[in-house]
Amino acid sequence: MGHYAKVFDGIVQEVLVASKDFIDSGVVGNPELWVKTSYNTRGGIYYEPNSNVVAADQSKALRKNFAGIGFTYDAVRDAFIPPKPFPSWVFNEETCMWDAPYLMPNDGQAYIWDEVQQQWEAIKS
Repeated sequence: MGHYAKVFDGIVQEVLVASKDFIDSGVVGNPELWVKTSYNTRGGIYYEPNSNVVAADQSKALRKNFAGIGFTYDAVRDAFIPPKPFPSWVFNEETCMWDAPYLMPNDGQAYIWDEVQQQWEAIKS
């Protein structure tokens, strides 16, 4: 079993868990529309299942990011790219993700990006 993304006009429409044989059978439509994706791949790095631990075996890293509905599939990069979250964020060619103009503070607090002020704002509890 694996995860597959249905891509139409470069945009992910659906993601499901299925066997390759099931996808190839045509039951879910044209098999050529389905692209395999890895649930444990983020930013081009494969992580141990259900963790943030980088796996020793990086051969399982697939298409830069796990596909989500609304993501773009870039066939040239062979990568799933999430929607751009804010106009100021910049595309990272290495990870195929979007980076904020400034790094988020790493002090244990939760933050949210303020696009108007162009800064990270601490979330008050």
